[in-house]
This record gives sequence, structure tokens and C-alpha cells, in this order.
Amino acid sequence: MTVLVTGAAGFIGFSAARALLQRGEPVLGIDNLNDYYDVRLKEARLAELRKHGDFRFQKLDVADWDGMMAVAKANPGIDRMVHLAAQAGVRHAMVDPMSYMRSNLDGHVILLEVARRLEGLKHIAYASTSSVYGDSKAMPFSIHDPVDKPRSLYAATKRGGELISLAYSQLFGIPMTGLRFFTVYGPWGRPDMAAWLFAAAIIEGRPLQLFNSGKMERDFTYIDDIVFGILAALDRIPALDAEGRRHALYNLGNNAPEDLRRFLAIIEQTCGRKAIIENLPMQPGDVVKNNADITESRRDLGYEPRTPIDVGLPNFIKWYRDFYGK
Repeated sequence: MTVLVTGAAGFIGFSAARALLQRGEPVLGIDNLNDYYDVRLKEARLAELRKHGDFRFQKLDVADWDGMMAVAKANPGIDRMVHLAAQAGVRHAMVDPMSYMRSNLDGHVILLEVARRLEGLKHIAYASTSSVYGDSKAMPFSIHDPVDKPRSLYAATKRGGELISLAYSQLFGIPMTGLRFFTVYGPWGRPDMAAWLFAAAIIEGRPLQLFNSGKMERDFTYIDDIVFGILAALDRIPALDAEGRRHALYNLGNNAPEDLRRFLAIIEQTCGRKAIIENLPMQPGDVVKNNADITESRRDLGYEPRTPIDVGLPNFIKWYRDFYGK
């Protein structure tokens, strides 16, 4: 049997695919290798995955109907899916909104149509985001909180994916689990995220942009903890709910929000250099704080984040220096 991993060349997709391969699972990865950030980084991730004999890759956009239907026809042995393909980034949505519609909504529906055609499919674990909580003042964010006031188009599309999944689960009996990720960082990370942006600027002696003077808190979550949660969720098919659906939602966060200024200070200390800071106002679509309530994740998945930023950030910076020879 085979696990289909969408977004396999992305940060979380690569990390999840590698973990599946390491535990002996054959993986079929798909990714469109778009140029939202440096494609060479995505290709380097794929090169790591290809070191495993049970990894196959197909360059494909999850929103390509014909291509995805061909995948379903050619791979009837797919029994689980980890759906991580998406157009990410809160701010980029204001520049290219249609890419979010295509990837996060069209692509999500097409993936579920593929699922309908796979007779042996047991379960789909798919990515959502903490951004669905908007700028809620109720802390920590609980999966039981209302999520009807998104502050960004990105958040709106990911909430749309959750609702689409609920409908498909009820209509077609597809077991699904949605995972709301909280500010993921670590080795092989994304260049548009804070850890990468800060470390790169400090190492290269460039100014870094600090929004709201750094007066923000984030539930920074290390990639290894996230991957544990993804695999634990994939292995647990949701029970039927009162509406006859097999659908569950979980927060995957650190349950310990950190001040962005402390986050930056650890990077400065690890790099051995002070940042050159350009203070800027709060950005549209951003939030002051996020914090995950992981009660259900602990109870059902055995999820327990174990990597504080004092450990995770030096790990990331070591990887960054090694990867770029800096």
C-alpha cells in the first residue's frame, strides 16, 4: 500500500514524507514545484527523499483535474493521503489571490474527488492553519472556538477546505482529519518564515524588518513535533460523530507562545551577531498572538511538543549554515 503526499517538495510535506519512508511506508509524492520561493530548495528536498527506494515523485499541480485523475487510475494501491499542497503565506494572498483559490480550494476539491475513486482509501490527513482563528482574544485557541472571522484570504481558503472536507465526509463517507498548524520552523524550512528571514539577514549583515516593533507572540512549533502529530493523526481514523461523519480537527502547536523579541534574541546569540532592525507597523492580515490549546491532540494522538525554541532555533541555524556553506 502507498501513502500519497501532496506538496512533497514543501517544508512540511518533505518532512512528513521522509518520516513515512523512515518507518517503511512507500510514498508517492506530488508537487508542482512553483516558484513562490527558490525551486532549488525544493529540488534539494526531493533529492533527499529519492535516497529512499520506496519514494516515487510526479511533478503535478494538485488542481490539475486530468493529471490527478490519472494518478488515481495508475495508483489504485493508495490507501492513505497526507494532503499538504497549498499556496502558503498570509501577505502573498494580497498580491496573487487567484493562486490561493486554485491551490487551496480547487486543489482540495480535486484531491477529494481522487479519494472518491480509490476503493481502498482509509484516511486523509490534511493541513489547515492557526490563521483560521483570526485575531481572537480568547486564549489559547481551541478547536471548539468560532472561526468565522478570518483576517486574511489565506485563512479564508483554509477554513473553506475544512468545510469542504466536512461535506465530503458526510456525503461520501471519506474519513478525514484536519490539522491546524501553528508557526512551524526548523531545518529545511521556508524562506518566507521568521526563523529563516531573521537568520539570513543577521548572517549576511542585512537589515531585517520587524513588524509592530516585535511586540507579537507566536506558538513557534518545531518541525519534528509537527511531523509526530501528522503521523499520529494519519494512524488514527476518526470515529463516527453525531452527524454520521468521520472527520476530526486538531491543533498542532507548542502550547507555549514566545515573544518574538526573545525569538530574535536567540537567533542573534546563536549567530554571534546583533540584528540591524527596521521597525515597521503591523501588516494587514497579521495577528498579535496565537496560542494552541492542544487538549484534544494530547488526548487522542499522544501529541506532546518537546522542542523549545532554545533548542530548535540553533538546530535550524546549524542546518542553514551547512546547507548554504555560511
